[in-house]
Amino acid sequence: MTLVWVTGNSGTGKSTVCGMLRERGFVAFDADEDGFSRWIDRADGDVVVDPPYPVPEGWLDRYGWAIVSERVEALVDESRSRIAFLCGSAENEADVLDLFDLIVCLVIDESTLRHRLATRTTNTFGRHPEELAAALKWNPRMRAIYESRGATIIDATKPLAEVVNGAIGAVQGLRDHA
Repeated sequence: MTLVWVTGNSGTGKSTVCGMLRERGFVAFDADEDGFSRWIDRADGDVVVDPPYPVPEGWLDRYGWAIVSERVEALVDESRSRIAFLCGSAENEADVLDLFDLIVCLVIDESTLRHRLATRTTNTFGRHPEELAAALKWNPRMRAIYESRGATIIDATKPLAEVVNGAIGAVQGLRDHA
């Protein structure tokens, strides 16, 4: 089994890549849509069942998007004999990184980020000024963070098929070196 974490900033195309991996017959989960992540109150750890939209100013300072460790652990057990991709980003992902065999980080430039967040139809995160500011703050940091973790870095401004081929190729590269 090979478990791959496909991550990157909001708007880099994680959900779109997930969809294309599924179309190509791979086991792929969207951490946002498939129950792997949720909003939590950083002060007390409580799950936020119904987050406000749009988020009020300062809301993102207290609340964070977190991955559910138990859900990822269950995926490891469920995916023993196949390649599985989990596509998402969460502030506590360090809690589960040791469960992944490979990390792929999608990166884009600021103008592409602004355009994608303003025009995407899959979800609304990034349209509100508070969310956009958070995405713009994190975007330049992502590449350095994930390079330091040994991730495969993929320029997600390239055509989608090329981005997906890069993620699949990274898995093949891992297997070739095993």
